[in-house]
Amino acid sequence: MKLRYSPTSPFVRKVMAAALETGLIDRIEKVPSSVTPIKPNDEVARVNPLVKVPALTTDDGMVLYDSPVICEYLDSLQGAPKLHPAGSARWPALRRQALADGILDAAIARRLEELRPEGERSPAWVTKQQAKVEGAVDALEREVGTFGKAVTIDQIAVGCALGYLDFRFAADRWRDRRPNLARWYDSFAKRPSMVATEPKG
Repeated sequence: MKLRYSPTSPFVRKVMAAALETGLIDRIEKVPSSVTPIKPNDEVARVNPLVKVPALTTDDGMVLYDSPVICEYLDSLQGAPKLHPAGSARWPALRRQALADGILDAAIARRLEELRPEGERSPAWVTKQQAKVEGAVDALEREVGTFGKAVTIDQIAVGCALGYLDFRFAADRWRDRRPNLARWYDSFAKRPSMVATEPKG
């Protein structure tokens, strides 16, 4: 399998952490791929019309995107325990994964806006994206006590989202007013899959 990736993408990190947790990491060839909104990448566009990473090319040539689809595919290649719970536990896990991915969508939108030339930035846009992040992190604080002991896809997604906030927006101090979530994250971040995929630079 080939994974188009960027080392600082939190969505790529989620896939890599899932690959480590499922024991499939050695079957994946990483293909460095730079994608930005202002610099097209024709090579990535040929495999993913959204021109985004991650994109996974399977051994039989099928291309999968984005991170929730790739993670579930990887999970399908291995036995128990599954990252995606079965039965009634499945839906809360998928919902929390969507919540974590939403944190990332908003945080990345904010970062891209802040990278624009000063005269082109919209402070109101930045404020709206940050409000989404704050509301979602507050929601996670309220329900972190329901996280199970087994590692599941929502925990990986939440861990990667909070790690991205530390990486790009440490000054926001998301841990303030969220002591339970902070304790959970500080423990989860010590997992080998999270340590190995921690963004640098």
